[in-house]
Amino acid sequence: MTNTKWTVDPTHSAIEFSVKHMMIAKVKGSFNKFEASILANPLDLTTAEIDFTVDVASIDTRNADRDNHLRSADFFDVEKNPTLTFKSTKIVKTNEDEYDVTGNVTLNGITQEETFSITFEGQGKDPWGNEKAGFSGKGKVKRSDYGLTYNAALETGGVLIGDQITLTIEIEAAKEA
Repeated sequence: MTNTKWTVDPTHSAIEFSVKHMMIAKVKGSFNKFEASILANPLDLTTAEIDFTVDVASIDTRNADRDNHLRSADFFDVEKNPTLTFKSTKIVKTNEDEYDVTGNVTLNGITQEETFSITFEGQGKDPWGNEKAGFSGKGKVKRSDYGLTYNAALETGGVLIGDQITLTIEIEAAKEA
């Protein structure tokens, strides 16, 4: 079976993240606006072509002051760098329905190679006859690799914001006719 185009359904998809705060807790958030171009055979993702674009200004941590600070030059500087992009370069099957997807992440004007674990969750038709496929993904990136180094020292030792960001992706996509 050849690769076909799939369109991400944003109402049934999510890009979420978490980061350590004060070295004792995690702050979670999401990016609410994103799009993707996916050319794939969901039954064998090894030949897929995956391109994501995330609107960084759509960050949502359920705290307006924090979100505005994250949009500022201290962090994402959305005026100069409005998007985060991912373009796959290599996909390796690691287990039944599981893959390591490697690609180039560009954020804050810096491009780094990253690998995410992706699971094909299944495929089927919705009540209107549209073919759908589901994917879950997880990965970790270091924010300092992208020049995101704003922080504050804690009097008890350590720092206010952790360097490692955990990303979780849930995608439902529709096969284009």
